[in-house]
Amino acid sequence: MSKRLLFVLVFALIAVMTGGVLHMKDTAAGGRYETATFAGGCFWCMESPFEELDGVNEVVSGYTGGKTENPTYEEVCSGKTGHLEAVEIKFDPQKVSYEKLLDKFWRQIDPTDAGGQFADRGSQYQTAIFYHSAEQKRQAERSKKQIEESRKFSKPIATRILEAGIFYKAEDYHQGYCRLNPERYKRYRALSGREDYLKKTWGEEAPVRKDVKDLKKKLTPMQYKVTQECGTESAFNNEFWDNHREGIYVDVVSGEPLFSSTDKFDSGTGWPSFTKPVEKGRVTEHGDSSYGMVRTEVKSAGAASHLGHVFGDGPGPEGLRYCINSAALRFIPREDLEKEGYGQYKRLFDNKRKR
Repeated sequence: MSKRLLFVLVFALIAVMTGGVLHMKDTAAGGRYETATFAGGCFWCMESPFEELDGVNEVVSGYTGGKTENPTYEEVCSGKTGHLEAVEIKFDPQKVSYEKLLDKFWRQIDPTDAGGQFADRGSQYQTAIFYHSAEQKRQAERSKKQIEESRKFSKPIATRILEAGIFYKAEDYHQGYCRLNPERYKRYRALSGREDYLKKTWGEEAPVRKDVKDLKKKLTPMQYKVTQECGTESAFNNEFWDNHREGIYVDVVSGEPLFSSTDKFDSGTGWPSFTKPVEKGRVTEHGDSSYGMVRTEVKSAGAASHLGHVFGDGPGPEGLRYCINSAALRFIPREDLEKEGYGQYKRLFDNKRKR
C-alpha cells in the first residue's frame, strides 16, 4: 500500500467538508477548450504546475489507462486495475499551446523512472502522455525525441505516449489538494524527493547537456560557432535576413519554437530582426560586456543556444528588436507546420489574415 494512502484516509473527511472544489477560470473565447492528459506520478503534485498557466481553465485529478470501470483510489493503489494516476487539463489553445503544456510536463517528473515516481512506487505511478488527436501525438513524439536527443538524462526515457481513453475523475477529496491542504502538500512534495530532484535537474544551474561531438556532426561550422561559441555571422550574408515567407523560426539545435514571421521586420541591419519571441519564456536574457560593449544577449530557453542580442530600438509596442543570427535558426514554412509537428502555430497566420 502507498504511504500516501495513509494521508488520504486521514484527510478525506476534511476535504469533503470543504467541498472539494475544483479550480476553474473564465470560459475561453468561443468555448473552444482542448484537452490534455498527463500521468506524472502523484496527481496532487501535477495539479498546481498546470493551474498556474494562463490559458488553463481546469485541472482534474483522476485515473486512466486501465480496464476496471469507475475504479476507486484504493483499487488503483493496489496496482491491479492497470490505471495510472493522471491529470486532465482543459486549456485554451489561443492562450497556451499544447507544446508549452508538454514542456511543463517534462519539468515535473523523472522520465527515466519506469517503476513509479520518487517515493511512490508501482505501475499506477508511472509516467505517460495520453494524446487526444493525431496532432497531439506528433507533438508528444517530437517532444520526447528532443528530450532523448538533449542527453540531459543518462538513462533511457521511460515515459510512454499512449492514446487517451476513458478518464475517471478521482474522489472529491483529491481535487485541489495543494490548495485545501497547503502545508501537508508542501511537506509531502518535499519528503517524496520530487522537489529536490526537480531543482537539481531543471534549475537554472542545470541547462540541457549537449554532446560536443554530436553537435559538430549535426551543425555546420557556422551554426556551431554561433550557437555554442557565441559567434556572429556576417550582415547581409546569411540565410534569413531577407526571408519574407510565412512560418516560424526554431532553434537549429533543439527545434524549440523561437520566433514567427508575423513579428519579423526589416531593421536595415542585415540580420533577421523580430519584435518579440513567439511565446513568452522561449528566450532568456543575459548580460554581455564583450568587445567593450554593454549588451543583452539572448539564448534559447531549452538548449541555451546563443541566438543574438536584444535592443531597445524596435518598432513594436514594447520597442524591442531581437537581432538574431540566421545560423541559430531553422525556418519552418507555414505550409509545413503540421507535417513538422508545429501545427498549433498555424493559428498565428490564420489570425493575421482575419484582421
